[in-house]
Amino acid sequence: MIRKRVITGLLGCIGLIPLSAQQQKALTIEELFELADTHSKSLKVHQLAVDEAIQAIKVAKNDRLPSLEASLSFSYIGDGWMSDRDFSNGMKAEMPHWGNNFAFKATQAVYTGGAISTGIEMSELQKKMAEAELDNDQQNVRFMLVGHYLDLFQLHNQKRVYEKNIEQTRLLIKEIESAFEQGTALKSDITRYELQLKNLELGRTNVSNRIRILNRQLVTTIGLETNTEIFPDTTLLSMNLDKKNELHWQNERNNAPVMQLADLGIQMSERQQNLIRAGRRPTIGLMASNNFDGPILIEVPPINKNFNYWFVGVNVTYKFDSLFKNNKKLKQAKLATLKAQESKRLADEQLSNGINAAYIQLEEAYTRLDTKEKSVQLAHENYEVVHSRYLNGLSLVTDMLDASNIQLSSELELANAQIGILYQYFMLKKTVGTL
Repeated sequence: MIRKRVITGLLGCIGLIPLSAQQQKALTIEELFELADTHSKSLKVHQLAVDEAIQAIKVAKNDRLPSLEASLSFSYIGDGWMSDRDFSNGMKAEMPHWGNNFAFKATQAVYTGGAISTGIEMSELQKKMAEAELDNDQQNVRFMLVGHYLDLFQLHNQKRVYEKNIEQTRLLIKEIESAFEQGTALKSDITRYELQLKNLELGRTNVSNRIRILNRQLVTTIGLETNTEIFPDTTLLSMNLDKKNELHWQNERNNAPVMQLADLGIQMSERQQNLIRAGRRPTIGLMASNNFDGPILIEVPPINKNFNYWFVGVNVTYKFDSLFKNNKKLKQAKLATLKAQESKRLADEQLSNGINAAYIQLEEAYTRLDTKEKSVQLAHENYEVVHSRYLNGLSLVTDMLDASNIQLSSELELANAQIGILYQYFMLKKTVGTL
């Protein structure tokens, strides 16, 4: 008996483990964004791209520094062989066998036609593009999370609606059972509402499972433990939304990441033209060199001595082939710039249309909410009237079922309409890049 009690107690504790391990956490949208900024793998990739671009600027600036080279070598020199020009009268020529060489060379670019400065500018533009892509990805991640968050909020609302209707249906079943005992109701009336109750419970189960699936997607994205159960902010629906007017949102579109990327694309194409033009200009640099060689092999016979010499000077280089090669490259770069400009105009047009659509849908969401609130009010009044008539034997059970279904449908639609306003508002903010 003692062993049986111990085993039973252990099984009871084991059964409680999943419940105790489940962590419940209430999150606001701001807290959701903070967690995403810290743990989102997508944002981490783009942040590394920004860091890489910052390092690329430092690398590009290195081209302004002098170039220093040094070399040291030791060699074994074999004996030489001399002959007449017709290869007759050949003879062996003794050579010093051990050779050495040490060379040091320094060069400093003075003028490169703007190639170095243009390269640095392009690296800086690459950094800005990486930052704009980070901002754009952040907006996408935040909007995705907001969508999940609002869906979760909506599902919790639906679950509460189902639970309310389940409780209401159970009370109604008790009333019908009481009426059946008094002979004023049919057994089929009870059966119909028991079937209605099962359908409501099945709907609640479906909603609960969708909550679990969506919750898992949300917590893995923001870096929380998979056993964390997120509850949306209950004050979300009372959020004071300043929808402003469409002109305000249209004026904000120039700050959107997609427009910043389009502007940077044009600037990058223009810098590419400058780089090609730099290739058509001469380059000028200072140079200094010191050489320490031995033996001296340019004399015959060779002189087995070390010879040191140095020089300083100016190096001027001009690529004559750039006169006919770079013209085609420059024309290609100009076409790329025109393409980037057209892409910006297209992006601006699409963004403007997107803002217009989002704003119209936001206004429609407000209108839908007013309609659904009135529908819920009328559905409740209808249910109370039908309920009273049914208890007094003035209506059929089918009328009660219809009234219950209308009430459930209107309450679910109201919950969706409330979330729909928030969704459209956040869609508008995401479109202009201010989410």
